[in-house]
Amino acid sequence: MQLNQTTMNVLKNFSTINDNLVVSAGNVVKSMGESRNIMAKATLDQEFPSGFGIYDLGEFLNVVSLVDSPTLGFTEDFATISDGSGRSRVKYFFSDPDILTSPTSDVKVSECEVSFTLNNETLNQLKRAGAALGHNSLSIRPDGKSLKLSIFAEENPTGNTYDTVIAGTFPEGAQFDLILNIQHLKMIAGDYEVEVSSKGVAHLTHDAECKMEYWIALEKSSKW
Repeated sequence: MQLNQTTMNVLKNFSTINDNLVVSAGNVVKSMGESRNIMAKATLDQEFPSGFGIYDLGEFLNVVSLVDSPTLGFTEDFATISDGSGRSRVKYFFSDPDILTSPTSDVKVSECEVSFTLNNETLNQLKRAGAALGHNSLSIRPDGKSLKLSIFAEENPTGNTYDTVIAGTFPEGAQFDLILNIQHLKMIAGDYEVEVSSKGVAHLTHDAECKMEYWIALEKSSKW
C-alpha cells in the first residue's frame, strides 16, 4: 500500500490532535484529543487492509518519509516500509490499541441551533488575531441577523478584542454566547460548515479531497 498525499495530509493533521492513532481496516480514520475535547474523523479515498495502533504518529510519519516512494506492507504486529527500489526497508512495530487514546464512536448531536460557513481565510484571520492579542477564547454571539465572532480574554473583560461579522442562521430572538478555545481549532486547511449546539458541542465539516469532520467541545462558560 502507498499512502497518497491526501492520506498523508490527514495523518499529519491528526498528529496535532493526538500522537496516538488507532486505525481500523477500511477507509475511515478517527482521532481524539487526550482531554477528549476534540474528535476528528476522515473518510479517505483509499483503504487500509487491516487495523493497527501507533503510539507516536509523528514518529511514524517521519519513518515513512525516510524512504523514497514508500510502500507499506502490513502484518498483525508491524508494518514493513520499503522504498521504490526494494533495497531499503524499515520494520515499524505497532502498539496495542487498548493502551491508546482513540474514539469508539461518533459524537451524537441531536440539535444544532446555530450554523454558519467558516471559510479558510476567516479561520486563519481568527488564529492570527488570537496569536497577536495573546487570547485563546473565540465567542460566537448574535449581531442583529448576523453572527459576531470575537477573539477575547475570558479572564479580562476590559482586554483588547478582535471582532468579525459573518452570515449565519439561528433562532429569531435567541440570546447566546458560545465559546470555543481557539487552540482546539486544529482542522486541516479548508472551508467548513459549522453547526453549534447549545448542548455544548460544535460540529465542523469539510468536503474537498476527502470528507473531514471535527467535533469540538464548547467552554463551560458558554451561555444560551
